[in-house]
This record gives sequence, C-alpha cells and structure tokens, in this order.
Amino acid sequence: MLDFLNAFDALVWGPPLMILLIGTGIMLTIRLGLLQVMKLPKALQLIFSARSNGSGDVSSFQALCTALAATVGTGNIVGVATAVKAGGPGALFWMWIAAFFGMATKYAEGVLAVKYRKVDDNGNISGGPMYYIEQGLGKKYKPLAVIFAIFGVMTASLGSGTFTQVNAITSIVNVSFDVPVIYTAAVLTILVAVITIGGLQSIAKVASKIVPFMAVVYIISAISVLVYYVDVLPAAIKLVIDSAFTTTAAQGGFLGATIMIAMRSGIARGIYSNEAGLGSAPIVAAAAKTKWPAEQGLVSMTGTFIDTIIICTMTGLTLIVSGVWCGDVNGAAMTEAAFASAFPGLAKYMLTFGLVLFAFSTIIGWSYYGERCCEYLFGVKGIMPYRICYIVLVGLGVFLKLETIWVIADIVNGLMAIPNLIALIGLSGVVVAETKLYFDHWERVSERRKSISSAGSSELSAE
Repeated sequence: MLDFLNAFDALVWGPPLMILLIGTGIMLTIRLGLLQVMKLPKALQLIFSARSNGSGDVSSFQALCTALAATVGTGNIVGVATAVKAGGPGALFWMWIAAFFGMATKYAEGVLAVKYRKVDDNGNISGGPMYYIEQGLGKKYKPLAVIFAIFGVMTASLGSGTFTQVNAITSIVNVSFDVPVIYTAAVLTILVAVITIGGLQSIAKVASKIVPFMAVVYIISAISVLVYYVDVLPAAIKLVIDSAFTTTAAQGGFLGATIMIAMRSGIARGIYSNEAGLGSAPIVAAAAKTKWPAEQGLVSMTGTFIDTIIICTMTGLTLIVSGVWCGDVNGAAMTEAAFASAFPGLAKYMLTFGLVLFAFSTIIGWSYYGERCCEYLFGVKGIMPYRICYIVLVGLGVFLKLETIWVIADIVNGLMAIPNLIALIGLSGVVVAETKLYFDHWERVSERRKSISSAGSSELSAE
C-alpha cells in the first residue's frame, strides 16, 4: 500500500502538475503586465496601510498573517534543506522562479476570493476556490468545487494542519530538551483548542502576533549566520545561479544533481512552501475587510514574497555558505548544522524555537482552511463538530505512525490545486478586469488630489 501511495504521490506531483502550476503563473504574469514587479512596492505598502473599510471579518493584515501562519511552516526549514540536498544549490534558484510566477497566481487567488465571497448563516464571511469555482465558472462546475472542499478538509485534518506539524514539534522538543512527547502534545492540544474554538477572530488575533515575531526572529538568526560567512556569500550566490543551469558534481555526501533534478526539487518545494496555486490562502483572503478585490490580491501576493523570496532564501543561503549542503545530514538536522557552524551553543535553541513557532502557526492557520471547506460541504452545523474533531486529531497525532499519512496528505494537497487552477485560468479575464478597475480608480484619486493641491497653491500665491 505504501509503495502504491508513493507512486501515486510522485504522479500527482509530477511534471503535468508542475507545468500547470508554473504555466498558470506565467499566463497570469503576462496578462497582468508583470504586476508582481511593477506593483510590488504598493503591495508591500498595503500590508500596513490598507484601510480595511469594506465588509469582512478581519483586517487585510490579519488575513495575510493567518495565511502566512499556514504557509510559513516546516517547509521553510525542512523543505528547503530537502530541496538543496536533492538538487544542489541550483534548487534555490528554481524556488525563486516558482515564487516569482507564484506571486501572480497568489494575486489572482486573492482577487477572486474577495470578488466571489458570501456570508454564511452565522453572519461570517465564506470564500475561496469552492465559491469562485461555483459562482464564477457557473453551477455546472459545482462538482469541482465540492472536490476541492473535500481535499481541503482532508489536507487540514490528515497532515498539513495536524499530524505532520504535531510530530515536528514534539520530536524536536524531545530531542532538544528531553521533554516527553506526551507532555508537549498535551500542552499543544490545549493551546490549539483555546485558539480554534474562538474561530477566525481568535486565530487571526494570535497569528497577527506570532507571525511577524517569528519571521523577524528567524530572519535575524539567518542573517547572523550569513554575516558570519560574509566573505563567501558572493561566491555562494554565484554557485546558486551557476548550478541552476549546469550539472552539480558529487562532493562529500552530496550525490550530484542534473539541471532537471535541481529544477524539479526547487519548483516542487517552492510551491509546497508558499502554496501559490494550491487554493488554500484565498480561503482566508476572502474574509479581509476590503471593498476592492484587487487590493486584497496585492496583499495576498506579498505572502509568497515573504515566504519564499525572503525566508526560504535565508535558509537556503545558510546551508550553502556553511557548506553543510554537501555533507551527510538532511532535513532539519542540515539546517541545524548550518546554524551550529556559526553559533555552536545557540543553534539548537534557535532552530527549535523557529520550528516550534512555524509548525504551531501552521496548525492554527490550517484549522480555519478546513473549517471553511467543511462549512461549504455541510453548512454552519458542521463547523463545531469539525473544530472538535480537529482538536482531537491534534491530540492523537503523537500516537500515530505517520509515514502513510504523510504521503496521503501530500497527495490530497496536490489534488487541491487542480480544481483551483482550472478556475484561475477560466476566470483570468475577471482578474484582469478587477485589476484595471482598481488602478483606474486610484489614478483618478491621484489626479484629483493633484488638482486640489494645485488649486490650493494657486489661491495661496494670489493671496
């Protein structure tokens, strides 16, 4: 059974899905006029300056933090190490490529999420791919929406939100501080229960505190390592670019990698980390208080920039400058070895702290994704039973053998993308129209402000 699941997983995450994910990003990049470059400064500005004056449940900043809570996870520490170990330094370059085009995809997801959101029977906002598939593409596509929602619940409950994260937290705390896994699991379950029972308001409030803090602490830690190795940093960046287009020779414990292996490892792990195109982030983007779909699209786009271009890059460069990428270790142990090469006494604490916060934030972020998918399938009556089941699964995670569950979670995570990408391609014209509407509005506002300012200056001169 495990061999079959591994083969099916390789099929799901094979070239067709990779081509569809990157191809959708390329198509949207062209149709939106390189928006992820031209409008990135405005998008970064909107993180803190978006007015949040439309209908919604949380601010744009809280929606972004909740989305980042789910995306910034073990993939930023373990996934990057796995990609570099398999594909060499060149894998980091292909992660950048995946993120670049993924920013256009994430923008489109945010636009459509707000455009087609609705209010549930409890008065809360519901949105995401299941709604823009059904309402945007039409009722005849509802089976696709249902399929997405089913895979969403499964991904949240079976892996990305529960078992894999619980295992990561309990294992590293046990190894680092010799705390029995049962104690860590008990504390974790209580914390998750307290936060998730309160719904999105509670989750967003916690995420908006944890995410900026954990991101800043981790980035500072990684930069400290890069400063320690500053003399080899330029050569490391050159190695990343050169290795992306040439075969990387075997050295030390590294077995060597072709261009194709580097490309596949980098793109797959990059997409897995930032989730652009998978359809998860627009579920919470829909709840943002905004009247402009394009505005939330811009804010959502920064999530991919922060997750991959900043955080994954920090991890990848520490692995390369320290030389541990060609050693015998892999995963979290490789990242810890990179930190330990610069700060032997602090590495264990730095990585444990980062991994625990990253994994915990993923648990609470995915709890909301699964809840909204469940609400789509069963209505508001399914929300509380889902929350209780989710909490129970978090508590049980430490007792389960995870190898098979990890593979199943990986499969359903990939299968989420297919209905979502069909909708993004089919509704790309709507995304373009909403983008034009938003920027035309701001151009008129800007002209009006200039006119008022000019008139005021003329009157002042006359006086």
